[in-house]
Amino acid sequence: MIFGHRKLVVALFAVVTVVLLFMASQLKLDAGFEKNIPLEHEYMVNYMKHRADFDGANSILVSVCDTSGNIFNTHFFDTLKNVHDDVFFINGVERSLVVSLFSPSTRFTEIVEGGFAGGPVIPADFNSSNPDALNTVAQNVEKAGIVGRQVASDFSCAMVTAQLLSTNPETGESLDMLVIGKVLEEELRDKYESDKVTLHIIGFSKMIADVADGAKDVVFFFGIAIAITAIMVFLFSKSIMLTVLPLFCSIVAVIWQLGLLTLFGFGLDPMSILVPFLVFAIGVSHGVQMINAVSHHVIAGMTVSNASKLAFTSLLIPGGIALLSDTVGFMTLLVIDIGIIKELAITASMGVAVIILTNLILLPVLMSFITLDDTYKAKFSQQSHAVKIWEWFTKCCEQRVAVGIVLLTALLFVLGSMQAQNLKIGDLHAGAPALHESSRYNQDTFLITDKYEITVDYISILVEGEPASCTSHDIMNRIDEFQWRMQNVEGVQSAVSLPSVAKKINAGYNEGNPKWHVLPRNEQTLVQAIGRVPTSSGLLNSDCSVLPVILFMEDHKAETITRVIDAVKTFRTEYELDDLTFALASGPVGVMAATNEAVASSQDPMLLYVFGAVILLCLLSFRSLRATLSVVIPLYVVSVLAQALMTFLEIGLTVSTLPVIALGVGIGVDYGIYILSTMVVHLRAGDTVQASYLAALKERGSAVLFTGITLAIGVSTWVFSSLKFQMDMGILLTFMFIVNMLGAIIVLPAIAKLLWWNKK
Repeated sequence: MIFGHRKLVVALFAVVTVVLLFMASQLKLDAGFEKNIPLEHEYMVNYMKHRADFDGANSILVSVCDTSGNIFNTHFFDTLKNVHDDVFFINGVERSLVVSLFSPSTRFTEIVEGGFAGGPVIPADFNSSNPDALNTVAQNVEKAGIVGRQVASDFSCAMVTAQLLSTNPETGESLDMLVIGKVLEEELRDKYESDKVTLHIIGFSKMIADVADGAKDVVFFFGIAIAITAIMVFLFSKSIMLTVLPLFCSIVAVIWQLGLLTLFGFGLDPMSILVPFLVFAIGVSHGVQMINAVSHHVIAGMTVSNASKLAFTSLLIPGGIALLSDTVGFMTLLVIDIGIIKELAITASMGVAVIILTNLILLPVLMSFITLDDTYKAKFSQQSHAVKIWEWFTKCCEQRVAVGIVLLTALLFVLGSMQAQNLKIGDLHAGAPALHESSRYNQDTFLITDKYEITVDYISILVEGEPASCTSHDIMNRIDEFQWRMQNVEGVQSAVSLPSVAKKINAGYNEGNPKWHVLPRNEQTLVQAIGRVPTSSGLLNSDCSVLPVILFMEDHKAETITRVIDAVKTFRTEYELDDLTFALASGPVGVMAATNEAVASSQDPMLLYVFGAVILLCLLSFRSLRATLSVVIPLYVVSVLAQALMTFLEIGLTVSTLPVIALGVGIGVDYGIYILSTMVVHLRAGDTVQASYLAALKERGSAVLFTGITLAIGVSTWVFSSLKFQMDMGILLTFMFIVNMLGAIIVLPAIAKLLWWNKK
């Protein structure tokens, strides 16, 4: 039906490609905060429940620093005022929560003979050019107790903080983090940074914008990959047309994928921008199998048209099974309750599914129109005379060698499993893990961490009780003791809560005497102490039923987060009551903790579903348990070795690295299926394992070797990326492509020899 209407098939593909190319041109980068968090996780349910009162997870920190090391000068305060005003008017900022020295809520309180006196840190009549006014502000900063929070500990910087809304107040749509990041760079840093003042900006929106900016390199690497692949395909095929056609069909697959994303209302997240390259790589892999099959048939004496038809019929089932395995493998990522991974699963699945159409149907149809002359046949036949090489590989099927290979594989598996036990869930380094340590964002993070006692790495424990809980001495004391114990946990830099502030205020009411730095037992006195703490402080809500304990952490490394979360779960049991709970969690580290736990709980089910899908499809394809085991065992060993490699390279299991395992398994299964599909035919015909393997190598061995090496070379260029997560993915995928290929041509036949032991 297909080859009888070739022109109609090509015309139909052309029309669909043009339409989807137009749709792909409308595709936009789409980065949202809520896509990066597991909304169904217990911590995030609590976070969303109290988000209106205690958001903070999506914040912006802008540290304005004076290069002279002293902020008390005219130029600095003029710049700080301008930065504060510009942040205040950024579309999407919660303006009531913009805090700096110039905020009306930034006040000082001092103890005088008549009781308390105070006011704004920066008076209404402040004149930055007046030295006396600057001295007054310096004194007020000390009185306000904001050194280490809003002013750097060494007085070289001052902070402007802001919280972002979840939606754009003008359009009602989700807030575009990339736009916010661009505004922060262009309207703040470019505008105010000079030889006297530097700006250091961190926060989710800035980080994701920097990732998107670095992701533009992907286009460059995509071009390099196409060039490398084109050269390799030409060296393999010895024909310009046979080089162009698989590349063309693979690019068509990418166009279809991007067009379908737009059609179904998706954008392309910066963290998923590598998927189109993987689709291109998988397409080329299957395309090379097709041109290899056609070339062999042409050399055998067939016309190109008949050779294309025979290649189509012989490769449709094994190629389709392999691509279905890829698709189902990627779809298993949907079990992970994180929006960005679900989008990646859909994006990758769409791309792989369309390869079935573009590279298993369109490619052989297009090839049927070309002609291959005698010169080409002579060139390709020389390449096919690699019988001696293939005969050397068949030694893997000799009994003694096969046993040795399987024992070595088992040893590697045991050692890899032991090493993989040390795999950490979450980030293993300070700063944004998606970016290199030398990136501007991470350098800004390190400066802020060094200069201030607070950072963007904080977690809020939401203490939930009855309304007016803050007037109960027992409840406030429980919170205070819990805070003290958490403050002494390794990795916690500082902590603050309503009780800790109330104790300071109570001392203030008693002439600042340290003996009165306690929580009043008298209810009226306690109310007096907390009455000066506004809800905008983030330490209580309007009816005093939720009283967060905020822990500022040294970093967000996986081990630090785990240690703090475990401590919270241990200590809170001692302080909870029937009507008082210490709920996890809000704040950026709360989001990270929920994400890490979601990744950890999804790791085993994901692998189970991936390998379950591969096993099921192999059983349906080969109808042989032995054949299925021959394909799956090397795949599983490689996935374990990949996890061991991650621990060796200090790569944590995160949102960006978790999908790599599924991607590697999905792509790696192709090699084994192509090799074994030919072997099984010969084994059922009565051939020995060694003869069957030799036949498979002659027919498809060169294509398997070629695709493994070519794909590995393509992704290995990612080590030069400006994005650390792309570099990590490049290392892992290079490893998995190469080792899966070696597993298919060395380990698979050895296992087959032992399983088909009765085939001499």
